[in-house]
Amino acid sequence: MASKQQVVQQAVGADKPTAHLDIEHAIVVDDPRGWSNARKMSVVATVSMASMIAGLGANIYNPAISQIEEQLHASSGEISLSLSLFIAIQGAMPLLWSALSEFWGRKRVYLISTALCIVGCIVAALSKTIGVLIGMRCIQALGSSAVMSLGAATLADIYEPSQRGTMMGIYYSAPLLGPSLGPILGGVLTKGFDWRATFWFLVIFICLCFVLFIPFKDTFRRERSLVYQAALKRRIAHQSAKGSEASSLSQVTAVSRVVPTAADEKTRATSEKKDAIDELGRDMDLEKAQQPAKEVVEEPMQEIKLSLADVNPVKPIVQVLRRMNNLTILTASGLIFAFSYSIAYTCSRTLADKYNYNALQIGLVLLAFGVGSLCGSVLGGRYSDYVFRKLKARNGGISSAEMRLESTLVPMFFLPPSVIAYGWVCQRHVNVAAICVMLFLSGFFSICIYSSTLAYIVDANTGRSSSAVATNSAFRGLSAFVAAEVAVPLQQAIGDGGLYSLWAGIMLLSELLIVLVWWKGGAWREKWELKERGAPKA
Repeated sequence: MASKQQVVQQAVGADKPTAHLDIEHAIVVDDPRGWSNARKMSVVATVSMASMIAGLGANIYNPAISQIEEQLHASSGEISLSLSLFIAIQGAMPLLWSALSEFWGRKRVYLISTALCIVGCIVAALSKTIGVLIGMRCIQALGSSAVMSLGAATLADIYEPSQRGTMMGIYYSAPLLGPSLGPILGGVLTKGFDWRATFWFLVIFICLCFVLFIPFKDTFRRERSLVYQAALKRRIAHQSAKGSEASSLSQVTAVSRVVPTAADEKTRATSEKKDAIDELGRDMDLEKAQQPAKEVVEEPMQEIKLSLADVNPVKPIVQVLRRMNNLTILTASGLIFAFSYSIAYTCSRTLADKYNYNALQIGLVLLAFGVGSLCGSVLGGRYSDYVFRKLKARNGGISSAEMRLESTLVPMFFLPPSVIAYGWVCQRHVNVAAICVMLFLSGFFSICIYSSTLAYIVDANTGRSSSAVATNSAFRGLSAFVAAEVAVPLQQAIGDGGLYSLWAGIMLLSELLIVLVWWKGGAWREKWELKERGAPKA
């Protein structure tokens, strides 16, 4: 026979079926997606400005390398270590920042990370030894890495998937200015003052970003985070287990009385009377439940404070990487970013060695790559949204994350030829105007593709956007680290023509990986989503 609780549940379920929303559209208080356009754009502007810290920090330092070697008596190996560690830490640490943001929210992580970056820059500017400088570069990389991973997650908090391509393009255009403007600013500051001026400039810029984050309204909503919900379930289960333990203990203690006393008889009578009243109350509740339900009001989330002990940065990353569509697209994304890092690094050497350009002239030439990347990010993002909306309308208003990748098919035809052409105009030492044109085209087509893959990574990982973007940052950092280590030996061995013919082949491989995700990604993703729905942990 069914219990009264089951009868009540059946009665409520018969009158009004429960609507199941995906976690991305869970009902929240002060929904960031309902904010005004002006408020959303202020968030985009703040996060985009702060995202320039990483690019500026990595590149503003380069024109001052020879002066640092001379004044701090540093070897070329120590200088290389300061560059490699910066890239590696900047790529790996977003994994930690992402996990923290799922509990603390975006704003607190932005404030802590920018404060760390300010401290690193101040001590670096005052350093008297290369060891202190390397250590502070590591702190600077740790602080600057947060915005790069959380920026895309913040945009996912406030925009629907159909708008994310355009906004990702606008957002990603800002960090692309860092590698372009960094060498110019570094050259001007080093020439006008000294190498320490580059760090004081960063202090001023990062302080401005910190001030902007103080009135920043947090976009994170815990109801839409799978990581937070999984930690909450674990904490509630732990507390329930403790409560059951205590209940069992009290029952054992209660059985110790064998002979009932007069007081016991009185207590039992009172208890029976109370049970009768409770039974009557439950019957009345049952009658209410059987009446047509007027409105179902969602209960507020249970208030349970989670601590750092609940932070597990590994599990969300494993959840992202075990999906084949994620692993494939992250590999492709990492290869494209490694190419962008390699071309900026080796072009500086080519212009200095073969064209005898100074730091400022090199920075101006590299601006062509930055402008191309900027145009590719903005225009590619808009084109990505256009294709996404068109495919969604054609599919009866139903969308899938893989629709985002169809916009990459056009620039795929032009990227490998542009890369080969760049390598051979450098190899033949032709007029620098040709190098500028090829830099612009390589930047434009590579970032056109990259911005769509970044939007896909966010769309395909509902409820785990920050973890997915952090994993992407780790792939980028690892790929850039390897590219930086092998670029110069390969350039010396096979020249720019051979090196960038090789890079064209790698770009073709990354394009094939993206096409594979476009073709099979939906089936891979749905398979894991079904499997995860059946599992209590996320």
